[in-house]
Amino acid sequence: MKGKSAVVIGSGIAGLAASIRLAVKGFNVTVFEAGSEPGGKMGEKSILGYRFDTGPSVFTMPHLIDELFELCGKNPRDYFNYSKLDPVFNYFYEDGTVINAAHGAEKFAEEIALKTSEKKETVLDYLAACETKYKLTHKVFLERSLHKPGNYLNYETLNGIVNFRKIQAFKTMNDANHKQLKDPRVVQLFNRYASYNGSNPFHAPATLNVIPFIEIGMGAYFPEGGMYAVISSLFKLAQEQGVEFKFNTMVTGIITANGKATGVRTSETAYSFDVVVSNMDVFNTYQDLIPDAPKPKLTLRQPKSSSVIVFYWGMMKTFPQLGLHNIFFSRSDKEEFNYVFEKNRIFADPTVYLNISSKANAADAPEGCENWFVMVTVPNNSGQDWDRFVRQTKKNVLTKLETFLNTDLKSLIGCEAILDPRRIETETSSAFGAVFGNASNSPYSAFLRHPNFSSKIKNLYFCGGSVHPGPGIPLCLLSAKIATDLVK
Repeated sequence: MKGKSAVVIGSGIAGLAASIRLAVKGFNVTVFEAGSEPGGKMGEKSILGYRFDTGPSVFTMPHLIDELFELCGKNPRDYFNYSKLDPVFNYFYEDGTVINAAHGAEKFAEEIALKTSEKKETVLDYLAACETKYKLTHKVFLERSLHKPGNYLNYETLNGIVNFRKIQAFKTMNDANHKQLKDPRVVQLFNRYASYNGSNPFHAPATLNVIPFIEIGMGAYFPEGGMYAVISSLFKLAQEQGVEFKFNTMVTGIITANGKATGVRTSETAYSFDVVVSNMDVFNTYQDLIPDAPKPKLTLRQPKSSSVIVFYWGMMKTFPQLGLHNIFFSRSDKEEFNYVFEKNRIFADPTVYLNISSKANAADAPEGCENWFVMVTVPNNSGQDWDRFVRQTKKNVLTKLETFLNTDLKSLIGCEAILDPRRIETETSSAFGAVFGNASNSPYSAFLRHPNFSSKIKNLYFCGGSVHPGPGIPLCLLSAKIATDLVK
């Protein structure tokens, strides 16, 4: 084939998006994937008739997926469909409060006012402030490289500078939430959005309060067939664009010559390419694939995000009081985040996230059963006794959920699989099992994320959750767009 060639290392959602965008630009694209199937952290597994999405489970900004199909002249609905969630989340508190978080600011604020001491108008004002943060930042911070001076010469950046105080970059999420909201249950609800990128709301900038606007104001969705249907549809699209995939093939090095990336090396052979895009964790890209290259030391030394323990349980019963997305709050989020980020341990009363995709896709569990994805925020891997941590966390989680649901759950678990930071580290090449890359626990975190290109090695680019603009499905998709837009 004629034309320039490009390689993408890793087939996570950002790698798939990058491969599609490069193919549209006319490159002959090859994707190397160490695993046996596409998806990276966004995988799936089946056990005894139960299907589980193994990674991200909250789906927002689906237009970013649609855009990839439209770039290729395809109708997205011919490949996958999704429906809007309402309610989006069910929140459970130890005092018996249950908040069914509806889609849209009006209905959400009405529910908060009904269930707590917070006034509807206060919640609407808060969400309006979140929307303002989003409008001031998304063009500047999320959709462009922060590391190209020319990107600052535009109206959006000037508007952001003029209104800089409104993004509250030098105030923590918790401080901003406490100032505007009075009911501690509502503050805790909004603080927990820090966990979406593995950060601590008592240190992370209040700029991150854009996240609730995206989920509540713009909407959360469920892809027909589950989250992995997104990966399957993008994989199909990439193949239709001529992208070649090499599975079970680990890249062991990036080849450089005269300050340029010229290809990749596997255990068996070397391949030449004009452009190299790494969807691998940027820390491990430098550590393992270009160990002799100059390293951006300040960026790579930034504190890492939290990690997770996930229990995949096939439950031999249905629970009508639960929805697709459920949160069971800790009695003290301050103490919980302190354990995770300061003590490198797991709080005995953790906040528990419970996703049950069979609520929306009945085929994910046998009749009369449910597939439970049970997740707890934990520290990243620094050599802790994870076997002990997992045992104790399972015991604490079961005790907590049994109290809330007034049911003996242990006897209902028909099958089980477990994900912990060690497996995240080894199976997805995430440094230290930090599932979100660097933490966003300072006002400068956005600027200290690695750029989507190398300033030292030409033709080397980066995408995925460990680089700009950050983790999560929407940001990973935007990282692929930013990176490939830089490829000429």
